[in-house]
Amino acid sequence: MNALHGPLAHYAERLHRAAGDAHHVASPLGAWLLLALTGPAATGDVRGRVEDALGTGADRAAAAAHALLAAPHPLVAAATALWERTPFAELAGWRATLPERTQTGPLPDQARLDAWAREHTYGLIDRFPITVTPDILLILAGALATKVSWAEPFQVAPAEQLGPGSAWVGRLDRVLRTPGHGHRCWISSTGRAGDVAVHAAPARPVATPAGEAGLLVVSVAAAPDVPAADVLAAAQEIAAGAPDGTEPGRRSLYDLPLGDTPLWTLREETVRTFRREERVSAVLPCWSAESQHDLTPAGFGFDAAARALGALLGLAKPPFDAVQSAVARYGRYGFEAAAVTAFAVATGLPPEGIARVAELRFGHPYAVVAVATDSAGGPWHGLPVYSAWVAEPAELPQDELAEPPTQW
Repeated sequence: MNALHGPLAHYAERLHRAAGDAHHVASPLGAWLLLALTGPAATGDVRGRVEDALGTGADRAAAAAHALLAAPHPLVAAATALWERTPFAELAGWRATLPERTQTGPLPDQARLDAWAREHTYGLIDRFPITVTPDILLILAGALATKVSWAEPFQVAPAEQLGPGSAWVGRLDRVLRTPGHGHRCWISSTGRAGDVAVHAAPARPVATPAGEAGLLVVSVAAAPDVPAADVLAAAQEIAAGAPDGTEPGRRSLYDLPLGDTPLWTLREETVRTFRREERVSAVLPCWSAESQHDLTPAGFGFDAAARALGALLGLAKPPFDAVQSAVARYGRYGFEAAAVTAFAVATGLPPEGIARVAELRFGHPYAVVAVATDSAGGPWHGLPVYSAWVAEPAELPQDELAEPPTQW
């Protein structure tokens, strides 16, 4: 089991509990990774609050985030960015702790932020989740995106096969049925949700230097009266072990009573076999979801992260925003999902005052000096290579009136 499973499971429970039992999708990993990147900026009590939200030490979380973002999974595109209103010298130390691939630069306008979201989510998320306002000092953002095809596509079945007790039968005509091979189905016993139905669909894997990389999408259904938070927690536990080929909590069909339940129909058939044979299939609907999650409550850690960065900037309790946009689609032939998580630190707008604005005009003869530079301090650094006295200006050439080419 991955060492991050525990911290991520706790964070996921907070996030999904806040979303409630309404239809939604989220990426707890996306929010956790972004928070982990802020950890090195925190000290003292604030660091303790960040670590409480992360479920582990700030240094350990930051190291884990670096490792994940330095070598993204072949089927999960990952990107991070830090944009600042101005390059704050006070943030230089923290900025240096960010992953090497983190994009940095001046704070973009809304159109460029939206374009970044589209670019890093295969176009699944069209708009950046935070709106740029004049009081925003910086934005830290992360994106995760997946588009995969199933290793074996589903078959199609009439919706009636969801069972007579399903409220969806009257709303749907067709649903998905597992193919004859390639998918895994079982009944699992869990501590939080009781006996549950489990289906695991593997994506078509891709080759890597060390073997293959894939994605396994695990669906878990409990009895209708089990709270959503408990079913989600059980699903986290089952999904943690399922990629290793195990079927956590699997119950033998011979230990269960025959007949119908809201979760399955169990019957016996006469077959020729030398042992007690168990066969399990599943029917489930297609689905899609779009959600936006407010990450400003204390349990998500971004309030403490804002205090940490604010302390570096000399701001006692800066305003902040933290939000995640997430989408997902599950269909016959594949699965796609994306999330953009954004964290912005702002400052109170100053009162109106007076500013003096100058526009310099070079309207008479003036001097020009071209000086070489070398960040390593080599022998050319600071040498005036060219100099001129401009006394005869020239007209802008006609061919330079057009917008410059992409490269010039």
